[in-house]
This record gives sequence, C-alpha cells and structure tokens, in this order.
Amino acid sequence: MSGSAPRHSATDLEELAAGALAAARLAAAEIMAVYAGGFAVERKEDESPVTAADLASHRILESGLARLDPAVPAITEESTPERKAERHAARCLWLVDPLDGTREFVKRNGEFCIAIALIDDSRVRLGLLLHPPTGTIWQGISGRGAARIEADGSRHALAVARPYPQPPRAAASRSHGNPAVEDYLARLGPIDRVPQGSALKFGLLAEGRIDIYARLASRCSEWDVAAGQCIVEQAGGQVVDERGEPLRYNRRESLIVPNFLAYGDPSGPWLEALDGIELHDR
Repeated sequence: MSGSAPRHSATDLEELAAGALAAARLAAAEIMAVYAGGFAVERKEDESPVTAADLASHRILESGLARLDPAVPAITEESTPERKAERHAARCLWLVDPLDGTREFVKRNGEFCIAIALIDDSRVRLGLLLHPPTGTIWQGISGRGAARIEADGSRHALAVARPYPQPPRAAASRSHGNPAVEDYLARLGPIDRVPQGSALKFGLLAEGRIDIYARLASRCSEWDVAAGQCIVEQAGGQVVDERGEPLRYNRRESLIVPNFLAYGDPSGPWLEALDGIELHDR
C-alpha cells in the first residue's frame, strides 16, 4: 500500500484532531482524579508500573477514538493482546499511550502526559500530547504545522530552534538514562542538560527549548514516540533511526521502536556522534 493516497484529507485530520482532543481531555480528568485521590501501583509482565489512571484513560481513549472513524482501530499500551493484533490488518490506526510517564506519575513530579497518534500507511499524520496537570496540548497535523494550545484555548505556532545554540541543549531522561546515551552526549562536547520525563521532551523540542533528544539502547514502544514525531516534524525537526531514516510505524512484528534521535536543526552533529557507540538491536 505504500505510496497510496492517504485515507484522510487535511480537513478530515483537523476534525479527527478535534475529536481526539475532546477524548483526551476526558481521559485527563480521570487521570487527575486518580492523582488527587491516591492510587496503588501494580506491575505488568515486563515489570513496568500500571495504575488505575492508566486503565481509566485507556478505556476512555480506546472507545472514544474508535468512534471517530469505526474503520480505524485504536490500539493503546493497555489494549488486550487480541486488540493489539488487529493492527496487522490495518493500514490506518491510532497508536495511544493513555498515560505516558507512569513512573513520573508515581513519583508525583507532574511530568506525564497522554500521547495520541494517527498512523496511515506507516507514517504518522496527526499527533497530540496533553499534559493533564496543566491542560496544555502540543499538536501536529500533517501539512498544517504544529501548535501549543493552552488550557484557555490560546494557540502558539511551534518551530524548532534553527540555528541551534552553543552549547546545544539536550534532553536528559528522568527514568531511562543509560551508558549508551551518556556516551552519545559526551561525544557532542559541552551541552546543557534539560531534565524532563515522558514524551513531553518532544514538546520541548518542538518549542525550540531543547535541540537533541537521544533514545538509545533502552526499550521504547511505538505509542511512546509516534505523537511526538508528528509534532516535531511539523515544527521543522526530525525523528530518525540510527541510519538517519524517519521512523515508520506498524511495519514490524514487534511494537518496539529502534534506537532514535529527535532533533531540530539538521546541521548539528547529531548522527555523526553515533559513530562507534555500541547499540543493541531492540
């Protein structure tokens, strides 16, 4: 199907974005109700944490997004294995993390978000991140650019930083740092580290507040990345694998994404700094 016409027009995408945003706001309200009231933390098979907030958001988003276009399945991190298997027959689908940054949620540091992306023929065409504590939204729509939408409805167009400053500003993960990333950042020379949890890093990049985000040698799923990629790309940046190719979705048996770099100014030494770093295949 590669190269065929997109299922949704630009106008369709704007309507779908509005519907996705309405569902995300409902989910955010449930997340914050759990956050305020206290919660237990359970562990999934991979030892990652899950809470009542993850599950409540999942139920709202899986059903709410599916209603926007019944022919487009909504797959979330908390979907059943049978539901996730539907993606293999789908050209177009929603990829959703109902609570990205559950570790940050558990730590109560406020650095968590909802991530929603629309995939068509392996490419991400719509992405949004919603920060439940503030109601702030970062949104990217293919061909329509990227914007930050405040809780009061005000909109601000987004653009990555070009040229990047000296020293460049690098995202530093709250929960997923590792030797490969440390080696990579050292190869960039002097940098300013900007600590940030969850997919909110993509929002900082699209706003021009950081210049590089490297995710190397640690597990990361398609729903963690797709929405952020759309926002960064529509703001003028790139999200690429270690060969410099844009990430694509729903092509592999696994939902684990390859090592990737997200950056604003393409003139930076981002790809060159990968040379010689030992990376394992995820």
